[in-house]
Amino acid sequence: MIKVLVVEDQGLVRGAISALLGLDVQIEVIAQAQDGLEGLNALQKHEVDIVLTDIEMPNMTGLELAERVIESYPNSKVVIMTTFSRAGYIRRAMAMGVKGFVLKEAPSEYLVNTLKKVMVGQKVIDPELAMSALEDNDPLTEKERKALRFASEGLKTVEIAQKLFLSEGTIRNYLSEAIAKLNATNRVDAARIAKQKGWL
Repeated sequence: MIKVLVVEDQGLVRGAISALLGLDVQIEVIAQAQDGLEGLNALQKHEVDIVLTDIEMPNMTGLELAERVIESYPNSKVVIMTTFSRAGYIRRAMAMGVKGFVLKEAPSEYLVNTLKKVMVGQKVIDPELAMSALEDNDPLTEKERKALRFASEGLKTVEIAQKLFLSEGTIRNYLSEAIAKLNATNRVDAARIAKQKGWL
């Protein structure tokens, strides 16, 4: 039996995916969560073979959750499902060690088969998505990405500096570097471009 944790912020979608997976005799959805933080709490209570997670969620994104799962729960594999075929997401997920990447509009059998393949040690990433990921280069450093993400949430330079335990000058440098790399007009524009690409 494949024990699955479903992490998805939209209740109807989460319920539908869980019900659909539950129809397969080899799969058991043992927990559901509405964001990455809830997902981590569920992992402390349940032994899970596969964490099936959305990417864009409040409090903790699917990529942040994937990173924590891969670090702290090596026996649990991560499969990401998303409506966004953004190359930046796929590259980062693959680099982290995510085992599967499924678009939400894929047929239900594809999702079920993906979980079964991942369970036996295979990686499943749609070939088209994999190609677009390989052709797309993310120019941002991890620190620039973090500064830009906070800036996109409306935080001021001083607040970002406090959150990242860095000086205001360093944060200004990160943001101006990111703006230059993305040919953006300002930090808001840079964040918008990076989000569209899946780099944030």
